[in-house]
Amino acid sequence: MSLPFICLCVLVFCALIAAVRIILGPTVWDRLLALNMISAKILIAIVLIAALTGRSFLLDIALVYALLGYISTVLFARIVRDWRDRT
Repeated sequence: MSLPFICLCVLVFCALIAAVRIILGPTVWDRLLALNMISAKILIAIVLIAALTGRSFLLDIALVYALLGYISTVLFARIVRDWRDRT
């Protein structure tokens, strides 16, 4: 087994733990944080695969994915905050 394969396996394991947090999270904020964690793990996996294969276009995809992940997290947080303020 090579080190990059082990790193990808660890990332998948961490993403599965975060998926459990999404399902069992006691609050909406826990679920949102776990979703952000999964997004970060996918981003790390894309960058790792780009470094292993030498395909530089994957770094562009990772950059766009990071921006979309950040924007979606902020928007979800605002939606949840506004929803909580109404109730």
